[in-house]
Amino acid sequence: MTVKAPKATQILIPCRLSYAHIWEPGTNADGTPGKYSASLLVDKSDKETLAKIEKATEAAIKAGQTVLANAKGVVVRQKLKLPLRDADEEGVDDPAYEGKMFLNATSRYQPGIVNRKVEDILDQNEVYSGCYCNVDVNFYAFSREGNKGIAVGLNNIQKLKDGERLAGGRSAKDAFSVLEDEDEDEEDFL
Repeated sequence: MTVKAPKATQILIPCRLSYAHIWEPGTNADGTPGKYSASLLVDKSDKETLAKIEKATEAAIKAGQTVLANAKGVVVRQKLKLPLRDADEEGVDDPAYEGKMFLNATSRYQPGIVNRKVEDILDQNEVYSGCYCNVDVNFYAFSREGNKGIAVGLNNIQKLKDGERLAGGRSAKDAFSVLEDEDEDEEDFL
């Protein structure tokens, strides 16, 4: 069960994309199609963005009180799963996450993806894990299988600039060196 979110819960997050499944949905553990998703990395020094995230989270808690409340009608904040996490405290073993806060955003539908001029990006190589973007998200309350908290919906992405590809996604030009021209010899492939 979810609660329709008011505007206070919808924000733009300037961030770096990681684990971006934005062109095709990811795959669930059982092999079935999952959701479109991305992990959004925010520098701990970006106090303005972190404050916007906290404010939207609080607005979602307020809007979702009926979903989040216990049997006595009380929302126990300490028991809620909140979206913003500290990568250093969680021991994320990835250099891209050092000094970062992160949150995961998902959607059943593919997000709109545009460039700085708000023109559609159709080339899947243009937006990838490692590039910098503005990401349009909405925060909402959930209660599923005994878990309660605030989740983040992935709406739209605007690419701001390129960044080093993450998760071994280096380009072919970075992976190989120039070879001299010579006749192909079967021994070269053994």
